[in-house]
Amino acid sequence: MKLKKKLNFQLLFCFRVKKEDRMKNKLKKARLKKVGLTFLTMLLTLGPLTRVQAQAQDQIPQENTGEVSQEQTKKVTAKAAVMIDAQTGQILYQKNSRQLLPVASLTKILTLDVLMEDIKAGKLKWNQKITASKPVAKMADDWRFSNVPLVAGQQYTVKSLIESMMIVSADGSTEALAIADAGSTAAFNKKMQKVAHEAGVTDAKIYNMIGLSNGELGEMKLKGVDKDVENGFSAYDMALISRHLITKYPEVLDITKQPLVNFTVSPGNDYMMENINYMLDKMPYAPKNGKMDGLKTGKTDAAGYCFVGTGMFANRRVITVVLNVPDEYQNQFIVTQNMINKVMDKQQPITFEDTKTLPKKYQTTTIAGKKVTLKAEAKTVWLPKNTDINKIKAKVNWDKKSNQADTSAGHLMLFPEKSQPVTINLQVAK
Repeated sequence: MKLKKKLNFQLLFCFRVKKEDRMKNKLKKARLKKVGLTFLTMLLTLGPLTRVQAQAQDQIPQENTGEVSQEQTKKVTAKAAVMIDAQTGQILYQKNSRQLLPVASLTKILTLDVLMEDIKAGKLKWNQKITASKPVAKMADDWRFSNVPLVAGQQYTVKSLIESMMIVSADGSTEALAIADAGSTAAFNKKMQKVAHEAGVTDAKIYNMIGLSNGELGEMKLKGVDKDVENGFSAYDMALISRHLITKYPEVLDITKQPLVNFTVSPGNDYMMENINYMLDKMPYAPKNGKMDGLKTGKTDAAGYCFVGTGMFANRRVITVVLNVPDEYQNQFIVTQNMINKVMDKQQPITFEDTKTLPKKYQTTTIAGKKVTLKAEAKTVWLPKNTDINKIKAKVNWDKKSNQADTSAGHLMLFPEKSQPVTINLQVAK
């Protein structure tokens, strides 16, 4: 059986990893020793280990403290990047954030967004069983791609397939879900385009649910489309889609934050999936100044290494995106750490919620011949640290229609130096 062949291959890999581990003292405290050595023993008992984890373990970096050295910072860059506040959408950092680029398996964030919409609408159910077709099983058996094993004719729940899609980036599982949901790649693409538009994305290029080139989908590829084309999104597009997903369906983070999840390949043949997001809590690149609980990695030759992260920093949920990071697997996390550290070093969240939090100049005004006190509609924005709110350049678009309490009085725009403009809604205080 193919599964037995995979198991033999993985046994050889496991022994090779152990040998390398003995030779590399630098990895003593890395996740390979914490999880790998004990975890590999579990895997030999539970079932076959597929290439995605072999690949991920090959590239596990040495122990990381959540801090990025100056040497690492100089060596590693992303072609495009962005960091936003997930609640407000405020851009905290950006670099070429509107440039359309291949994004590889980051596509699966949008795929999950579509699936969650259909689950919510009752078109799919978490415990619904999907039968793996021969083309899907062939995709899952392809050593070139990230996968868990799928057996043709075997049934898998929507929940288990989604878990494998998000935790180990399983391409076969993704294809199985999309085809079960829409019937074809083209039909699912239309759903992806609709949800992307709802998220605010208007210029993306969408060819399939996985993020591979069109030709790599085999029987499921689009007809009449070049085999080499890949999905194209900007870093900001991916931030918008990720924000849309976790805002509407925050429960997906209960999946993406899991370090280990069991997957049943067939009766009596289990497989333990190891999360390949190394910025999660207690992972090698877990940040010290916050806590990550998602979201997705991606890699193709055209896309380079790509990563969307999300987590809590300064009591605010943020979303980070880096695209086209070169060379090594861990570099996507190094670049992300560096971006987060830049923001956290220079900015902080400030909450506007009453009169006292407004610049003194805009705490009162006259509306319909009556002097009124103003207040800020509750909103948290990121501003440069040590900012004197009374010295920030500001402009007000007044809306002086009523002097009654809790009615709108206009919009205060703040223009802090070296930071994005922010808008605060003004109201008449009681």
